[in-house]
Amino acid sequence: MKYIYLTLLSAIILTSCGGDGKKSVEDIIATDDLAAIRKKKSDLDTEHIELGAKIKMLEEKIKALDPQEKIPLITTFKAKETVFNHFIELQGNVSTKQNVVIFPEYSGMLTDVYVTEGQKVSKGQILARIDDGGLSQQLSQLKIQTALTKTTFERQERLWNQKIGSEIQYLQAKTTYEAQEQAVNQLQKQVGKTVVRAPFTGTIDDVITERGSVVSPGQSQLFRIVNLKDMYIETDVPERYISNVTPGKEVIVDFLFLDKEIKSKVRQAGNFINPANRTFKVEVDLSNTDQTIKPNLTAKLKINDYTNPKAILIPQSIISENAEGQQYVYTVTGESNHKATVKRIIIETGKTQGDYIEILSGLEDGLSVIEEGARSVKDGQAVKILVTE
Repeated sequence: MKYIYLTLLSAIILTSCGGDGKKSVEDIIATDDLAAIRKKKSDLDTEHIELGAKIKMLEEKIKALDPQEKIPLITTFKAKETVFNHFIELQGNVSTKQNVVIFPEYSGMLTDVYVTEGQKVSKGQILARIDDGGLSQQLSQLKIQTALTKTTFERQERLWNQKIGSEIQYLQAKTTYEAQEQAVNQLQKQVGKTVVRAPFTGTIDDVITERGSVVSPGQSQLFRIVNLKDMYIETDVPERYISNVTPGKEVIVDFLFLDKEIKSKVRQAGNFINPANRTFKVEVDLSNTDQTIKPNLTAKLKINDYTNPKAILIPQSIISENAEGQQYVYTVTGESNHKATVKRIIIETGKTQGDYIEILSGLEDGLSVIEEGARSVKDGQAVKILVTE
């Protein structure tokens, strides 16, 4: 049949090149006759279509007569044991426990503001002052009175130790001095509330209230202070993973808007199931040495919930299912000279990751599994192997 094909092809080529006495393509092109050139192209297009149809007929006949052409062509790969880490994909938000809006503890006019937006401050640093309404003067007077009661008490104590004077005089002096000390301490605390200090080391992200404004406790927002070092990612995990997502589990964090990916671990897993959405809270450690990650930034999380150190993974696309609901794949046996016999094997599958699925039973390490052509073969059929990976 191959000889028939070659003979026919030669005849058509000779005909198209002037074997019938007509001009060749080169001769017609040389004439610069547009009509003649178009006609020659039309004739060649027709001959090309006819030639394609005849070649197809020859190929079909060759396949029908040649036994080798009936053997399906397949590719295979070796089943290999590998470490399989399964990840669940969730979305989380960057949080920090040191992202605070500072409110005043005292009512009055904001007389001084000592910081600006973006300024770094230390824990305890004075940020602003509020008019104390004369408390400082009262404190000074009270301290003078306390000093007098202290002197009186110390003298009365010396006399009492010498057995001079009455006990009641000594106790009265002691009580008066202690009461004055307590009054001073209480007033000092009140005056201390007029000074606004940084609760932790961080950066002033926003100066909300300007100097000269009247502020009130629990109502007037003064500053927002943020520390970008002690941060974490928080996410909600479905309750079915509560026994698998535990502290120490590996996490891959992808910040899509920063084009940045880091590896981390689960630092805390909640013990409370939210009845509204059946999830529990998980916190993931976050390293932010370059301080490019900001609070409330969205992150894509891949949390490792399952690991099999000796897993066999195969493409999901090659798995079929029989009428009983059993899953199976095709392997090859008796491989010799790139030819083999198909064998169907019932399998049990586990978790999936991307396009691959874990095989729990049925396949062994080193077994040749059919990949390309898996949908067109049958059990016991002879096949020809094109590629073996």
